[in-house]
Parts: sequence; structure tokens; C-alpha cells
Amino acid sequence: MLVQPYLFFDGRCEEALEFYRAKLGAEVTMLMRFKESPEPIPADMCPPGSEDKVMHASFTIGETTLMASDGRATGNPVFKGFSLSLSVPNDAEAQRLFNALSEGGKVEMPLAKTFYASSFGMVADRFGVGWMIITAP
Repeated sequence: MLVQPYLFFDGRCEEALEFYRAKLGAEVTMLMRFKESPEPIPADMCPPGSEDKVMHASFTIGETTLMASDGRATGNPVFKGFSLSLSVPNDAEAQRLFNALSEGGKVEMPLAKTFYASSFGMVADRFGVGWMIITAP
């Protein structure tokens, strides 16, 4: 059994993939646009003009595979009730990634030493995806 995060960026998927590539070293392993679907897309699935939006993408960050889509492409991605936890080998890398994800985002808990980690912080990136960056002691 395998559980993988599937993120719906509601029209900003390609922008998000590029952001994660630049900031986290993500590698896009598969990308299909709505216009490339082998079957017709139902008219009520996404607004007209969304043919170039991402129907499905798969990408890796480190050893983790995530999936993503533009979904209905209405422009208002909402990410609630979860965060992605990013475990890194040292405090310098934690700081670098925390700063990168904070660009255009919102720091929810500044990166600091805690009783359970030499570095831990929480940030919502520019798309609203919650991240927890942690370096185990």
C-alpha cells in the first residue's frame, strides 16, 4: 500500500511546479494537460480556455513522489487541514529551504531550536501549501 499527496492548485499548478523546482529541487516526472487527454473532458470539469492547464502531474522532492493538478482551474487553491513535513539533514539546509518556501508565503512558526529538533519551523508557501521543516537533533 502507498499513500501519496495529491495537490490541487486550482489553475496555478505549472507555476507551483516551477517554484518547487527552483526552491526545492523538485523534478517533474510526468505532466499531462487537459488538451492531451485521450478522452473528452466533461464540459463542467473546468472553465473554457483551460485546455493548457495541468490535468495531472507527478513530481519528486528528494525521495518523495507527489502528484498535482489544476483541478477545476478557478484560481483559488485552498489547502487546509494538513502540512507537508520536510525532513532535512542539517540546520543550514533547514534555514535555506525555510527561507525559500517563505518567499511570497506566510511564516506560521519561525525556524528555531525546539526540544524535539535542532531546527523546526512552519510556513505556508505562496500557494497556501503548509510546510513543516525539521532537522532532527
